Amino acid sequence: RRESAMKQILSSRTLDIPSGVEVECKSRAVRVKGPRGTLSRDFRHLKLDLSLKTNEDGVLQLVVESWYGSRKSLASIRSVCSHVSNLIVGVTQGFRYKMRMVYAHFPINTNIESSGQKIELRNFLGEKRVRRVDMLEGVTVARSDKVKDELILEGNNIEYVGRSAALIGQSCLVRKKDIRKFLDGIY
Repeated sequence: RRESAMKQILSSRTLDIPSGVEVECKSRAVRVKGPRGTLSRDFRHLKLDLSLKTNEDGVLQLVVESWYGSRKSLASIRSVCSHVSNLIVGVTQGFRYKMRMVYAHFPINTNIESSGQKIELRNFLGEKRVRRVDMLEGVTVARSDKVKDELILEGNNIEYVGRSAALIGQSCLVRKKDIRKFLDGIY
């Protein structure tokens, strides 16, 4: 039987909060408010301490601490900092994903409805079926003006923007053909 791994007494990591962004941290639920809106995320499933403090230079910081953590719980410290950093970038700059429509013969036609909330994909591999994809909350889709056959997805929440891009990509998968030869799709 393997002996239990040695636990570290205290591990912590800090994240600087830029000016113009308000961060609330209440019972491991983080709410970030900025010029583009408000985002929140719940970390109650992790055994971590989240607190706000001001350092010597007067900069507000989020402190993530783990007491007597195992290897796995120590790994979640940096994950929490990355998630909160993504929330801060989302409410200040936002996120943009670019996707290209790839086809060899049948051009993929797109129709964007309800001000970028829905997209219809037609003529994929010459099929008659119309594929409809709803964007997730706060995500808008648009066709690029400068680049041919390019879709641009924009939003504040990186998870929703990435998942909306995945939904579009997964709606155009080639079935019952050699995918090395039929490279059509939206990537």
